[in-house]
Amino acid sequence: MKLPPYLVDLQHITEKHARDFGLDFFDTIFEVLDYRRMNEVAAYGGFPVRYPHWRFGMDYERLIKSHTYGLSHIYEMVINNDPCYAYLLEGNSLVDQKLVMCHVLGHNDFFKNNYYFSVTNRKMVNELANHATRVRRFMDRFGVEGVEQFLDVCLSIENLIDPMGQYLTRTAGPAKPSPVGDDVEPEGVPKLDAKEYMEQYINPPEFIESQKLRRTKERQRLQKFPARPERDVYRFVMDHAPITRWQRNLMEIVLKEAEYFIPQRITKIMNEGWATYWHTRLMTERVVESSELVDYAKVTAGVTASSPGNFNPYKMGLELFRHIEDRWNKGQFGKLWEDCDDMTSRAAWNRHTGLGQQKIFEVRKIYNDVTFVDEFFTEEFCRKHMYYAFGFNNRKDRWEIESRAFAEIKQKLLFSLANGGQPIIEVEDANHANRGELLLRHQHRGMDLRQDYAQDVLRNLYRIWQRPVHILTQIGDNETLLGFDGEKHHDKAVA
Repeated sequence: MKLPPYLVDLQHITEKHARDFGLDFFDTIFEVLDYRRMNEVAAYGGFPVRYPHWRFGMDYERLIKSHTYGLSHIYEMVINNDPCYAYLLEGNSLVDQKLVMCHVLGHNDFFKNNYYFSVTNRKMVNELANHATRVRRFMDRFGVEGVEQFLDVCLSIENLIDPMGQYLTRTAGPAKPSPVGDDVEPEGVPKLDAKEYMEQYINPPEFIESQKLRRTKERQRLQKFPARPERDVYRFVMDHAPITRWQRNLMEIVLKEAEYFIPQRITKIMNEGWATYWHTRLMTERVVESSELVDYAKVTAGVTASSPGNFNPYKMGLELFRHIEDRWNKGQFGKLWEDCDDMTSRAAWNRHTGLGQQKIFEVRKIYNDVTFVDEFFTEEFCRKHMYYAFGFNNRKDRWEIESRAFAEIKQKLLFSLANGGQPIIEVEDANHANRGELLLRHQHRGMDLRQDYAQDVLRNLYRIWQRPVHILTQIGDNETLLGFDGEKHHDKAVA
């Protein structure tokens, strides 16, 4: 549904104010949706059309029930696209629509200018429509059940990609070597010249055989594929598994969509914080009427509220951008500031540099959540906002505060942001045991694998690789090899 005239006028006014503040965004197309259509679009990840799959219907049912029972309320959705598409909920108050428009323009500016969104497809609405058409053609040709089952497998491993892979320049790797088997003769082992009757003493047969075995193992090591661990498990399997053309095309579709959403995953705090920062400034300084202040404050308080045990990216992002702006306005940066260890001097530090706005626009352009928190989540900020680390106490069967120490809090926060808080898996060997089996390695780094999840992933990888699949991980203090051979799972400790 197109915007009514009063909302069109409001959009023009809001965009003018946003540009006056220095925001730079794509053209924005707003549409008004009723709550059912809004939940349907939300189930599709914000897009009006996606390929057919049961998970979208499941997400829709969850969203519609949550809305019906008053557990959630979707105010807006916005798509990283050029032009940028955004949706307003029919029935929202005028104050809500104003706030949503301001919030959307903040997102739009972030999409256009943040480095991590620069590699994304700016015509993704059209791309996803094409994907939907291609998947339907596959279903018509190869059957709905077969295509949907393979989609299930692909979606179950779509997180096994390198989040930074699309920001790297890929070069052609070495050709896949031929497996070294028992029927391949190793290079000859040099022998010492000897009379025939002394041959067995000068060149003992057991020594010659041991040297042949050593050289065979060395050749296998040198011909290991891949030559070094491969972080992008999904792409590696897609490129080298013995699958049909339509299956590879389906894997490419899932990969393109997964990569499109990566920047939103790795900039969640920054993106929401930036949009919230600008909707608060635009609303309080330009857009909201005095009679609407109470209603506006109520909605914003709900957006930025922090509840015990829950992490609110809107709140943290907003406060960090305000913290950066305040520091750079007062000159609280550089060597003099870093070397100052007097708490009284630091508290009163103000050089009136006025660089806050310039700095936050710079931060918006080049940072992601990990680098953002790593650099700007300071001890002063942590204490001011009373952050703490919490964990589950098995003895008392409840969640408890574990620490208020800054270093522990920051470490735990960064750990949750690195790779989206998911375990890091790499391809170790695609010719494991010289039998064409796939060996993965879990980079433990303090995060255990859930064995039930690992078993499901191994089973699904087997369906693509069509050979036994294994993963090296750490269980307790022991390195353990988990595997699936097509019939049963196994695990064994590695010496």
